[in-house]
Amino acid sequence: MRIVLIHPNYHSGGAEIAGSWPPAWVAYLAGHLRDAGYTDVTFIDAMTNHLDDDSLRARLRDLNPDVVGVTAITPSIYVAENILKLAQEVVPDALRVLGGVHATFMYKQVLSEAPWVDVIVRGEGEEIFLNLIRAADSGQWLEKRKSIKGLAYLDGETITATPAASTVKDLDAINPDWSFLEWEKYIYVPLGKRVAIPNMARGCPFTCSFCSQWKFWRDYRVRDPKKVVDEIENLVNNHGVGFFILADEEPTINKKKFVQFCEELIARDLPRRVQWGINTRVTDIYRDRDLLKFYRKAGLVHVSLGTEAAAQLKLDQFNKETTVAQNKEAIQLLREADIFTEAQFIVGLDNETPETLEETFQMAWDWQPDLANWAMYTPWPFTPLFQELRDQVEVFDFSKYNFVTPIMKPATMTRGELLDGVMKNYRRFYMRKALFHYPWRGTGYRRRYLLGCLKAFLKAGVSRTFYDLGKAGYWGPQTKNSVTFDFDETRTIAEAQMEDWEASADRAARAAERREAVRTQMKDRASERNEGFKMPNGAEVRACGGSTQQMDA
Repeated sequence: MRIVLIHPNYHSGGAEIAGSWPPAWVAYLAGHLRDAGYTDVTFIDAMTNHLDDDSLRARLRDLNPDVVGVTAITPSIYVAENILKLAQEVVPDALRVLGGVHATFMYKQVLSEAPWVDVIVRGEGEEIFLNLIRAADSGQWLEKRKSIKGLAYLDGETITATPAASTVKDLDAINPDWSFLEWEKYIYVPLGKRVAIPNMARGCPFTCSFCSQWKFWRDYRVRDPKKVVDEIENLVNNHGVGFFILADEEPTINKKKFVQFCEELIARDLPRRVQWGINTRVTDIYRDRDLLKFYRKAGLVHVSLGTEAAAQLKLDQFNKETTVAQNKEAIQLLREADIFTEAQFIVGLDNETPETLEETFQMAWDWQPDLANWAMYTPWPFTPLFQELRDQVEVFDFSKYNFVTPIMKPATMTRGELLDGVMKNYRRFYMRKALFHYPWRGTGYRRRYLLGCLKAFLKAGVSRTFYDLGKAGYWGPQTKNSVTFDFDETRTIAEAQMEDWEASADRAARAAERREAVRTQMKDRASERNEGFKMPNGAEVRACGGSTQQMDA
């Protein structure tokens, strides 16, 4: 079978300022196909190569595939849907497949707005996609689709979803094929080195209310650290990678395996040839304070911390389970270990004000991370926080759900004022860093790295790609009242998706009512049992403190 996998051409001016990122999903998916005997696989990175529709049409016409597979996160969903629309026009007999986090949870929305999508892979793709390919290869895809777990499709006019597939239990059985990528094009700007995004674990045990990853990956699983280092050694030796970022939500959760991973890197002398970064929680940094210098020895040079909010109220709303004091101490500990720190703030909820934006700046400057990032709150439509805030969401143009466009409108600010406030924080933070910190702090590697980060910001700023400022027409405070975000107001939530949400909300409400009823019943029964009951010595039953009344649960 001829299989073509495509990464959508979507750009937003967010993480791209630091470099061009390799789409790791294709390496894991194609590697699993290869091991199963499907070797006629072609990858088209439309994003990195900025391919337009005409270019994609030409490539599809030349390749004439049997299957076209596309992935999508929420902001790239319309581009992905359009790619499969092109495939319908050019190679109408090819099976058109869509995967990724957005389609997994929003399959009713996708199939309502893009009925030309033949099938959606819901959840981790490797095993589900392989089962789908085998069915298509046998010529019995239509007959077998109901028996394949983890799919969604249109059966006539009915949206059908098969039962969820189990997660991939043996991650070490997946051997990624990194040869599909054009490595000379994936560069980490601060260091000018090739960059990779390997995966050590999947899942997250925490349930931050704004995040969907814990829902997508479900259970937490960790690979054998030696196998991960085998993969990294391959990336360094055969693909010239000089920097990598672990794709994990929180690679330090399993302390034992993370330490083994670091030990293996050191044993193979890899830190001399490759450095790396991670995203993690401040609580893990606090826990591992005595190991941070060891982590630095293993090549860990950059830690991005989900500090999230300066106000403890927001941390509680996000269900982060961290405190402001912990955030500050974690940054100090990393600085003492000579590890670069990046503080991540989420801004732009309904209660955002000029004063709260100023508070995040003052805290960022007080904490003194090397880098700070203010990301616009993006109400992923499949997260718990979205369900709480749904009545306040006015924009359903998912192409703007990218962390840089203000989707939510604060009660006391316009979206233009919010953007201006965030840009003010960036200007002040990095101007002070450029003048008083980066050129003068440390020598050698530290200075080069920090100046490289500054170069990345300046490059994106001059080209007006940072935060999509060029597209929004923002040129400074004088334009805050004239910026335009070009929301497609015709985009709405499909009826089928809305019904699904409402049904889920009803189920959650009924479950909460049942729990409360059970608690009330248990208290009543306990009261009945204790009424008139005497201890063997004749005393009444008393609660802690000597009262005869029980405390409410």
